[in-house]
Amino acid sequence: MRKFTGWAVLGLAAAAFLPFLWAAEPPFGDIAPLLETPELFPAPGFEAEGVRALFYAGMPHQGKPTRVFAWYGAPDTPPGTKLPAMVLVHGGGGTAFAEWVRLWTGRGYAALAMDTCGCVPRGEYGKWERHPDGGPAGWGGFDQADQPPGDQWPYHAVSAVVLGHSLLHSFPEVDPERIGLTGISWGGYLTCITAGVDRRFVFAAPVYGCGFLGENSAWLDIFTGMGPEKTARWLELWDPPVYLKNAAMPMLWVNGTNDFAYPMDSWRKSHRLPSGEKTLCLRVRMPHGHGGAGENPEEIHVFADHLLKSGPPLPRVSAQGRDGHAVWAEWAPETPVLRAELNYTRDSGKWQDRNWETLPAELDQASRRATGTIPDGTTVCYLNLFDARDRAVSAEHVEASPAETP
Repeated sequence: MRKFTGWAVLGLAAAAFLPFLWAAEPPFGDIAPLLETPELFPAPGFEAEGVRALFYAGMPHQGKPTRVFAWYGAPDTPPGTKLPAMVLVHGGGGTAFAEWVRLWTGRGYAALAMDTCGCVPRGEYGKWERHPDGGPAGWGGFDQADQPPGDQWPYHAVSAVVLGHSLLHSFPEVDPERIGLTGISWGGYLTCITAGVDRRFVFAAPVYGCGFLGENSAWLDIFTGMGPEKTARWLELWDPPVYLKNAAMPMLWVNGTNDFAYPMDSWRKSHRLPSGEKTLCLRVRMPHGHGGAGENPEEIHVFADHLLKSGPPLPRVSAQGRDGHAVWAEWAPETPVLRAELNYTRDSGKWQDRNWETLPAELDQASRRATGTIPDGTTVCYLNLFDARDRAVSAEHVEASPAETP
């Protein structure tokens, strides 16, 4: 199977009108229209407990105006109270989910979940009803690679997210200085791009999603069918590394060791690109999906509460390394670590098919260091550190030849 790794990364330019906002050229060279409050429209016929349905204006598609469907919710608060808020970006087969909004309103947040594929939440999973003013259909927009960038799905999906953020800025109950972003799968992919386009977000938390899709992702067969020229064009426009270099906010990266779409090597290359502080949470065989799997990792909740509500932080890996047949990770003093585990595989080849095993790691509380002895034949390993709430943070994985292990 052909691997497309020689594609050029587009030049990155600052948006001169606002020093804290950066965008890649093209197609987000002028994001000023995305920073304006979009026009609101009613959404009759859509009702869900505890939230309200709305449409807001999206970017034009093929010269015609578009509308984006969204659910919005906020907890009851005294007049004048300013709430933290979350922007929630669904993944493949999904749409705007009212229950995801309710998850966050139950935590004391305002929340907005929009559809990114020109659909409304009527129908069934993966077959949602399209509305006449919707933008281009997802996912990936691979079949749209010959069209102008502004008519392709990734542009419209990212624009819908940024415009949703701008809409939240206009709500009197929302504190515009306390808004976070999270997305699942394709939504995690969009979160990675958005983090480099809209730097107003306080943090971003992509779940599963990452970049370097032309190397060993689930879409290689599609790229092969597209041919090298179209593939290079798509990657130059829409692969997250083009944008992640501009991301400066703290980011929480959540993934599983065997994720079918976003393998560990591409995930590591992606989370190394942003300049802001990073926190990793890599669970062994984490399921891939909406609902509890992708929407409700408690690490995202703790991360948001820390940055938007001044709550206690997750543990922070302050240093890591390898000494012979052992790997170690140290943590910062602000959040104690109560246990640690060494996760390892003896397999090589396709990341998604590797078998992972887990062993306890030793803790030295005096030096705030966890140490794991690398088992015989290990090819890859990493440490997970757990706090008193049993929330996990991960050190970067380490690759080693089996000959280097005992």
